[in-house]
Amino acid sequence: MRVFVTGGTGQTGPTVVAELVAAGHTVTGLARSDGAAARLKSLGATPHRGSLDDLGSLRDGAEHADGVLHMAYGGDYADPDDLIRRDRAAIEALGRPLAGSGKPFVSTSGTLVTTAGRISTEQDAPDPGSVAAFRIAGEQACLAFADQGVRSSVVRLAPTVHGPGDHGFVPALIAAARRTGVSAYIGDGTNRWPAIHRSDAAVLFRLALEKAPAGAVLHGVGESAVTIRSIAEQVARTLDVPTASLTVEQASEHLGNPFLARFFSLDVPVSSEHTQALLGWAPTHATLLEDLKTGDYFTPEAGIRAEKIWTPHRRERSQG
Repeated sequence: MRVFVTGGTGQTGPTVVAELVAAGHTVTGLARSDGAAARLKSLGATPHRGSLDDLGSLRDGAEHADGVLHMAYGGDYADPDDLIRRDRAAIEALGRPLAGSGKPFVSTSGTLVTTAGRISTEQDAPDPGSVAAFRIAGEQACLAFADQGVRSSVVRLAPTVHGPGDHGFVPALIAAARRTGVSAYIGDGTNRWPAIHRSDAAVLFRLALEKAPAGAVLHGVGESAVTIRSIAEQVARTLDVPTASLTVEQASEHLGNPFLARFFSLDVPVSSEHTQALLGWAPTHATLLEDLKTGDYFTPEAGIRAEKIWTPHRRERSQG
């Protein structure tokens, strides 16, 4: 299959591209820079120059493909309306050339669109009051192509996609613990997060392209309910620091980012049982806590990445 991929050079994208190439697919990846183009070439993919805002380049990539995988997402998170507009415009540009073809179109969302406080399944509608409600319009835009002769589906990824080079939420917890000498959680720390290893996510994306039925919502979740306290305790053991319970307000200061404090206070367990049964997919790689024991989360490079992304103001002050 000739697959057009967006987001192929992001945190998860290179592993997905490598999985597709290894399975015999021919991959063309959207590249907005020379560095991204070189990265795609190193993975065995062909670069397609353009960006998410270059709708013509997106249409052209989709027109020449047997299937489309959309993982890229960008914009200013302080402006949710702009995030929604850009994502929906990109999805519509990618999907229209596929209308009536029966070709697969897989788009990406997040499990944080589900309702907090209970275990959500693939059959549950997204919650307009969720912390990631800005992803809902993109989900709906992609799934709407199922009524236009496209085998469209959506993969909702867990908030923690772990593996080498992770620069997501968990590295921010580690960086704060290293900086303050305390590994923290919020309240009693029993709030639950789903997680998935990056390599398991890559297999899921491939299977979605190959055989997900039109209109399917899939959950990219290897573990349904990892408690934030268990993560904080593993961080504390590795760094040899104590743990502490904080309020959301205290956590905002501890983490150096109110956005992070809000996310780490959420209880958002999610099941992927339906996805596993539908696609014959089974997560086989390390769990999050296993990765925290054996991965690269505690290297100096990981700390630098986390501080640069999540608390750039602190880094600027320390260098000023």
